Amino acid sequence: MKRRLLVGGLILAALFLGGAGAVAGPWEDGMAAYNRGDYAPAIQVFRAMALQGNAKAQAALGVMYRRGQGVSRNPARAFVWFSRAAAKGDAKAKAELHEVAKTMTPEELSQAKQMAQACEASDYRSCEY
Repeated sequence: MKRRLLVGGLILAALFLGGAGAVAGPWEDGMAAYNRGDYAPAIQVFRAMALQGNAKAQAALGVMYRRGQGVSRNPARAFVWFSRAAAKGDAKAKAELHEVAKTMTPEELSQAKQMAQACEASDYRSCEY
């Protein structure tokens, strides 16, 4: 009886401890990669989430494009992702959108707005950003 109880307790502990790693979701995985400077997997996670409409992931992509983390620095692409997240009510993205827009020339800003409109029109299906 004691042996059965001990074995059952060990199995329960293994399931509990093994399941602790499964609690993290895609956002946590992406942030862990981002925080350790491993930008390639972070951008893959954030892009997949952003395409599904996740405003936090859209803002994260904007930051990465603005800073050139894992991608070429590109204010226009940052503008596209910040505008998408801002439209969903993300206040930080709205502030970032305003800041990145201030750094762009009128021509760059016009191009970025056209890119954002094209992406939104296709519901981000034919948007390679």
